[in-house]
Amino acid sequence: MTQRKRRVDRPASIVDSDRVMLTTSFTRLVGCTAPIQLAGMPMIASPELAAAVSNAGGLGMVGGARLTPDALGQLLDSVAKLTARPFGVNFIMHFHHDPACVEVAAAKAKVVEFFYATPRADLVALAHQGRALVSWQVGSRDEAVAAEQAGCDFIVAQGIEAGGHVRGKIGLLPLLGEVLDAVKCPVLAAGGIGTPRALAAVLAAGAAGARLGTRFVAAAESGAHPRYVESLLSASAADTIHTEAFSVMWPDAPHRVLKSCIKAAEELDDEIAGHLTLFGQTIPLLRFAVPAPSRATTGHIEAMAMYAGESVGAVTKIQSASEIIEELIDGAEARLKSCSRS
Repeated sequence: MTQRKRRVDRPASIVDSDRVMLTTSFTRLVGCTAPIQLAGMPMIASPELAAAVSNAGGLGMVGGARLTPDALGQLLDSVAKLTARPFGVNFIMHFHHDPACVEVAAAKAKVVEFFYATPRADLVALAHQGRALVSWQVGSRDEAVAAEQAGCDFIVAQGIEAGGHVRGKIGLLPLLGEVLDAVKCPVLAAGGIGTPRALAAVLAAGAAGARLGTRFVAAAESGAHPRYVESLLSASAADTIHTEAFSVMWPDAPHRVLKSCIKAAEELDDEIAGHLTLFGQTIPLLRFAVPAPSRATTGHIEAMAMYAGESVGAVTKIQSASEIIEELIDGAEARLKSCSRS
């Protein structure tokens, strides 16, 4: 992507040259050049994918769920070997039990992020002690206020359109409006964003950036199983469903997946859907288990949790992370420039 001159303290939609500069409070805070954050999808957001997103100007993320401090340190070291740019780690609170993991993350990553629980000031303070920035992905106005009061540096507002596990209960744009009116820190938008038009829309609505997952599952550097990627390539928004079907290991946690994987799991005779190899250990995956099929997964791939947001229609081909980010940024810039001239 062509290097862009950065402009400070100007909203993204103001034009004073031939190009719109997508410099926001988020990019200034984190040190990115593109207002895009990768969702921290365990096993899918591989070190290669996280580093590629960071190298392309966004904020690469990896998932820290269910990892020991040593394993997490190895994972983050793998990312650091591939990029000198900022990256972060996401903790899903249902699987987070060891404060030492937060300490490791804060020492090695620029951003420590938490998801799916009431924001906790003690965890935010622990990450800040390691000089990391802290974010919390939320699904409501009240959670956003609690996150800011807990000391978070920025917030991710997740709408019900999102793939993977979903905290939001309403559409992204209504939620984004409520959150932006309630907090002062930078807010990223998440859920159903996969095109330049959608990125431009949330930036124009006041978001400081966007968090994307589904679009990057099909990136060349993704850790997703090839059959998972193939399923996304042929899917549309109508092929996704908000459900609690894949609840083994994490009950009562709504998520959005492809409808086809639920049908395949229901028809599966075996209670073991497959196996996952992680850090030298092979783990059996029960039918309707939480993990998405990665390159380290074997078995009935079509019957595993194929998470997909309503942006899945934008997944039409396998591209590198840099190509995806360039397409999103160039397209969003063009649309914002056009709107400013109307």
